[in-house]
Formats: sequence, C-alpha cells, structure tokens
Amino acid sequence: MTLVLDASVAMRWLADDGSAEDKTYAKLILRRIISEDVQAFVPAHWSLEVAHVLARGERRGSITADMAELFLTTLGAINIYTDHDTSVLALTSILDLSRLYNLSSYDAAYLELAMRLECPLATLDKDLRRTAERAGVEVV
Repeated sequence: MTLVLDASVAMRWLADDGSAEDKTYAKLILRRIISEDVQAFVPAHWSLEVAHVLARGERRGSITADMAELFLTTLGAINIYTDHDTSVLALTSILDLSRLYNLSSYDAAYLELAMRLECPLATLDKDLRRTAERAGVEVV
C-alpha cells in the first residue's frame, strides 16, 4: 500500500504532545508503515518542515539534540520516499489546488501528491483532512 505522509503525523512520533486521539492515530500510521510494508510518499518540502520543527523544538527546550538525532535515525529506517516532482508542479497544479481550496502551498502539495498517486493521505491537520475529503481523497 502507498500513502502520503503529512509532517504533522511524523512529528507526533517525536513529540509527546497533542491529544490522545492524535497520538494514537500517529502510532497507528507508524505501525502500518513498519509492519505492513506501507510506502509513505512525501512532497519535496517535507524534510524542510521536519528540520524546522526539530530546530524550533531544540531552541525552545522541548527536545534535545540527542532526541532529534534518534528521531532522524528512526525516519531513516522506514519507507519514506520523497517526490521530486513537487518543485516542478509548484507553480501549476499545486498553485491551482491552493487557490481552489484556499490552502497553503505546503498543504496543497500534500493534496496534489495524494491525488496524483491515487492514494490515501495521512494527516493530523484538520483543515487539510476536510479539504482532502471534499476533493475525493481518502484520509486514513
């Protein structure tokens, strides 16, 4: 199975914050990626989102550099594939989806990727979840 993985889900694997429901959902997605050989695809900007959250967490003191490194090791051990067409599509179909659904370009990139790959989207972002459902994209 293939899915598109929003950074909001992956970052919940590191941070022990958020609702119990969000944590359970994120753990379920991680288990599926590891045990069911699910391939997780991410848009090209995903690594920048992850790096931003890690750096911000370290500056705020909510995580340590060692925690960040362990998290990055975990990410490196699972099936996460970066879609390199994100940049090519940024000023066409991603921009169109951003305009159509009033999304940030970052969120529109997740939606576009799920639409293009014809696969479900894993996200904790409630606005993106609602928009994906309106666009006919399955949300796992």
